[in-house]
Amino acid sequence: VNQGLATLAFFGVGVNLVLFLTRVLGQNNAEAANNVSKWTGTVYIFSLVGAFLSDSYWGRYKTCAIFQVIFVIGLVSLSLSSYLFLIRPRGCGNQEMPCGSHSGLEITLFYLSIYLVALGNGGYQPNIATFGADQFDEDDPKEGHSKVAFFSYFYLALNLGSLFSNTILGYFEDEGMWALGFWVSAGSALAALVLFLAGTTRYRHFKPSGNPLSRFSQVLVAAIRKCSVDMPPDADDLYDIDGNDSSMNGNRKILHTDEFKFLDRAAYISTRDVEEQKKRTHSMWRLCPVTQVEEVKCVLRLLPIWLCTIIYSVVFTQMASLFVEQGAAMKTTVSNFRIPPASMSSFDILSVALFIFLYRRVLDPLVARIKKKGSRGLTELQRMGIGLVIAIMAMVSAGIVECYRLKHADKDCMHCEGSSSLSIFWQVPQYAFIGASEVFMYVGQLEFFNAQTPDGLKSFGSALCMTSISLGNYVSSLLVTMVMKISTEDHMPGWIPGNLNKGHLDWFYFLLAGLTTIDLIVYIACARWYKSIKLEGKTAENIDDQVSFKL
Repeated sequence: VNQGLATLAFFGVGVNLVLFLTRVLGQNNAEAANNVSKWTGTVYIFSLVGAFLSDSYWGRYKTCAIFQVIFVIGLVSLSLSSYLFLIRPRGCGNQEMPCGSHSGLEITLFYLSIYLVALGNGGYQPNIATFGADQFDEDDPKEGHSKVAFFSYFYLALNLGSLFSNTILGYFEDEGMWALGFWVSAGSALAALVLFLAGTTRYRHFKPSGNPLSRFSQVLVAAIRKCSVDMPPDADDLYDIDGNDSSMNGNRKILHTDEFKFLDRAAYISTRDVEEQKKRTHSMWRLCPVTQVEEVKCVLRLLPIWLCTIIYSVVFTQMASLFVEQGAAMKTTVSNFRIPPASMSSFDILSVALFIFLYRRVLDPLVARIKKKGSRGLTELQRMGIGLVIAIMAMVSAGIVECYRLKHADKDCMHCEGSSSLSIFWQVPQYAFIGASEVFMYVGQLEFFNAQTPDGLKSFGSALCMTSISLGNYVSSLLVTMVMKISTEDHMPGWIPGNLNKGHLDWFYFLLAGLTTIDLIVYIACARWYKSIKLEGKTAENIDDQVSFKL
């Protein structure tokens, strides 16, 4: 419920931000789309800050509480600045009446407010998912099964929260009632914070494991110092500590793997190390246990998979920018009722809810029966691959809709919102495809990175998911800038001009479909290469069944 309320608050700002920038601040389509991509990207960059503080110093509970307070402050500041300074004259910012000019100080206050929202939400998001997962004991069969279900329902709560924002709040904001929408978001964020604090006495807490950057640096320095030594053929000769050692901070021991053999030198016990151990003066910058070395290996193995998810996030971010601008240029009226373009993302949310149900109740049990007895259904890596395939279908669908929209458009219009006779409901398939792909890609990502990161880096694993979205937004902004620069040569209007009827947004969608196809091929190669983390007490068969890409 906390996640649902916080998401309602966040998307109460984010879902219509591109329209706020064009209607209230007077920015053009390309500039507004870029600013939304940069802001959304910054939200997820801040997730790394939150994950670092959580894993290193504060712990997940304290980090969640502090960043939620910052989130509430940012939303209250945004509501006040919009009501007092930006929405002038009163009632402006709807489809009919643009707002007047604003001073540099007013614009600065606006950007300070939305980036406080970005900091608060970004720092909180990776920790709330991991904190929720902490409440389940993996070693208990019943709780372990509930933990897997938790990620699906957590993502469903996220989408149900955004459903209210995309429909009710989206409608009021589209009609020019921006301050009301922002105040409702602030109230929802405050309610989420109070609810989170109310459960304080019932939570399970895990101690932070210390600065991961220093642990990683120790492994690299120790390995480089011993680059010239002859390594023993047997991994049993490497330095390790007991799983109950106080230096483990309650984290599970990671078993040795054969990849990245150079790093094993950090665990090689030299004559000097033996002498220092006898004197109890040995330095972690010269000798690291196998578990610490394997932490670095785990992160290095995750990076290729993580990089392959960035292009998917480029596709996903179009829903908050170009999909909205495309919808605004279509027929948005049914009888006398006008449909806010941003509210079409409700079909994405409905698709997420439907496909979570179909996946958990139909597809997953079916695949488990087809595979060998006692195995799970689709692994996380397989689901992420399916998500990429569906994302390609979404971009192809969006491109085809844009082709038909242009055929029914008035290219000489002055104010081009609603200038095409093609109904906005033709956007439903592209939103539904995006929703289906999220269930496979983002829920799979959450489970994969949570399961494959060491115990002391769980928040970092969730932050990797969010940072993928962040870089996707930045890559999207870069692509739009490059496409506009190249396509506006020789005084051409470009693919994404202010008047979309004179552009070729369809070509941009097909470009994204092509890039995602290439990304899928690279992803399949990386997924087949990937080797799972090996925790003490887990059998190799169970590990392979959890993460293998092969059917």
